[in-house]
Amino acid sequence: MDEVNRKKGKELFYMIKFDRFQLSNGLRVLVHEDHSTPMAVVNVLYDVGARDEDPTKTGFAHLFEHLMFGGSVNIEDFETPLQLAGGENNAYTTNDFTNYYIQLPAENIETAFYLESDRMLSLAFSEKSLEVQRKVVCEEFKEHYINKPYGDVWFKMRELTYKQHPYRWMTIGSKLSHIEDAQLEDVRQFFFKYYRPANAILVVAGKVSVAQVRELAEKWFGDIPSGEKYVRNLPKEPAQHEIRKLEVTADVPLDALYKAYPMASRTAPGYYVADLITEILGGGTSSRLHQTLIKEKKLFSQIECYHTGSVDPGLLVVEGKLIKGVTLEEADKAVEEELLKMKTEKVSDLELIKVKNKTESAIVFEDMSVMNRANSLAIYELLGDANMMNTELGKYQAVTAEEILATSQRIFDPNNSNTLYYHSGQPKGGVTHA
Repeated sequence: MDEVNRKKGKELFYMIKFDRFQLSNGLRVLVHEDHSTPMAVVNVLYDVGARDEDPTKTGFAHLFEHLMFGGSVNIEDFETPLQLAGGENNAYTTNDFTNYYIQLPAENIETAFYLESDRMLSLAFSEKSLEVQRKVVCEEFKEHYINKPYGDVWFKMRELTYKQHPYRWMTIGSKLSHIEDAQLEDVRQFFFKYYRPANAILVVAGKVSVAQVRELAEKWFGDIPSGEKYVRNLPKEPAQHEIRKLEVTADVPLDALYKAYPMASRTAPGYYVADLITEILGGGTSSRLHQTLIKEKKLFSQIECYHTGSVDPGLLVVEGKLIKGVTLEEADKAVEEELLKMKTEKVSDLELIKVKNKTESAIVFEDMSVMNRANSLAIYELLGDANMMNTELGKYQAVTAEEILATSQRIFDPNNSNTLYYHSGQPKGGVTHA
């Protein structure tokens, strides 16, 4: 691993080294050399996610993730040349961005440049490809969000918690009809607005050199028209000043409780504090919620606490499945008692050290693979500075018990709460609002 490790007191810092340059068409390129591996990773991140969609045409960013494998202007079949080069690839879409990555033997890296540059140049835009991928996404929508137990939870929770910001719909889209009705011209416009060099970040990591990557980047990406840099101007979500609650009944095996609280954006100082709060409350079997509500009080069969990690202000979430015979009111009250402790009692030094150490281990473990390092560099560059990858651990270590107390008081204010009671049973009249 081509990185510098240095000790400072009892803390271990992993410095990920990288170089950065930019092509004349605006494509940002980051290079992380790691000559301990025979592999190379080519990661292309586009600064477009579900939050950038037209509210009447949602799900397009995710649809594009599929379309990008359906053939580009000069390459009808994306998979065969990659497989012949010993490579593998995948992609994922979030509300904030879309990421594509290829891993292959370093000596075959030019194949990845060839493939990724051609689909950045232009997709094939065929009715056949659109129809095939539209069906795939529609089936995914039905399987995971309509027919699956609890599959509609986050449709309801996002609509409950967000009133203005486009986080109010999921990456899959707000309605199945938006994908069913997608037209080729809609797709073409979406591509040429967002999938341009000026709106992309290319990260190359592994057994490569900066000079080699610069040459290949100029050769394959340099002549692609830059496009206009997308300037995001999304509606801001107003501060919440009211208790929100929703009750639904569905044919699911167990009652479930969901509670969501608006929290700081990904780059705000409060993000790191909130992240540690989720670890204290729900980070594994030794966490407070597990120990108290599962082991001691036996109210939940499972419970967790996490946050959405979104670029714009996100959500801190508590969710759990109840033991049969326990009422949602009883379970909700028990959760609120644990949140009250977070608001009134400072976390002990021992508990704080434990969650910080766990967070450090997670960061170090995640960065062990060259693919994860490439992915992380792309995301941090999107956030504004790829070097955040080397400074975030220090931000976690700097969090104090006083900050956790103050942040808990802000986040867990009842007027900042959004609660969903998901009843198990046969719905009679559909959704009921409290």
